[in-house]
Amino acid sequence: MKINRNGALASVSAIAALTLVTACGGGSEQTVSGEGSTAQQKAMEHFSQVLTDNTDIVLDYTGSGSGDGIKKFIAGDVDFAGSDSALKDDEVTDATARCNGNAPWHLPLVVGPVAVAYNLDGVTDLKLNPSVIAQIFNGKITSWNDPAIAALNPGVQLPGSDIVPVYRSDSSGTTDNFQRFLENSAPADWPYEHSKEFAPKGVGSGASKSTGVGDTVKKTPGSITYVEWGFATENDLGVAQVDFGAGPVTLNGESAGKALESLAFKDPASKDLVVDTDALFASKAPGAYPLLLTPYSIVCSAGYEDEATSQTLKDAFTAVLNEGQAGLEEIGYVPVPDSFKAKLQGTIDSLSGGSGNA
Repeated sequence: MKINRNGALASVSAIAALTLVTACGGGSEQTVSGEGSTAQQKAMEHFSQVLTDNTDIVLDYTGSGSGDGIKKFIAGDVDFAGSDSALKDDEVTDATARCNGNAPWHLPLVVGPVAVAYNLDGVTDLKLNPSVIAQIFNGKITSWNDPAIAALNPGVQLPGSDIVPVYRSDSSGTTDNFQRFLENSAPADWPYEHSKEFAPKGVGSGASKSTGVGDTVKKTPGSITYVEWGFATENDLGVAQVDFGAGPVTLNGESAGKALESLAFKDPASKDLVVDTDALFASKAPGAYPLLLTPYSIVCSAGYEDEATSQTLKDAFTAVLNEGQAGLEEIGYVPVPDSFKAKLQGTIDSLSGGSGNA
């Protein structure tokens, strides 16, 4: 049954900025606005439909990249930012000011596996490891039949064609996490600090947003990229098996779920739920695929100028956490583990509409 929180039922399209939409018959629907991570855009589209089916809340989300989303949130242009990585210290300072002196909180409401996706005619069963992936993306391995790749793929006919790495050209949390993963798992081959900008210069070809890299690889024989699982499958790209240290692992719901068994937060006592990605990426559990994004919805813990915004966010995120987790795997995501749902709900319930934290 659809929950009518404002006294009337209505149907509107989630395409406008933050507004109060007046429904036919005199009632109203609240719209919450978010912007940022394209990695979670498909999930946000799914959540939007869930909210339409279960509440009177309209979700307006624009996938512009994590960097842009954080800027829009800090500027007060949207209610929440979508980001694939946690705020940096200077961004926390700016976000606290935007929240009228209150802390910003990170809510990981979905999990998105990152595929090492490729377009290589005749090769459907490619195996790689972090060292080789790092050397491909820093330009040290440049041909598909390189001995390091061949050693991981005995019996596979690898062409001698050039490898075309494709990276995110925009400010991207996916890039930040991918580089953090390489920094953790292949430090000898990846001498760069992680950031939202792709570090190696003069290597490969850039494309904007998850849709851009997926489309570019689809059109470019011999190319390879890092992209969210759903965008890889949408473009019918090959997805490499990755040997994290305990044998090659195929990316699927089971292997991603196995990796989530080691998911932990940096500060277990805090309501600011920043995931310990270093520990996650270091996992070598047999059958686990730990190259996962834990995209955040970044909100003000308190201090929105319109106090009703906090309540609307609480209602929206509660529905996302409960009704919204079903169906995520079909579009390339993994549901939040049940073991963390109570903790997430506790943070959601603590969002305050006043000037100070609850």
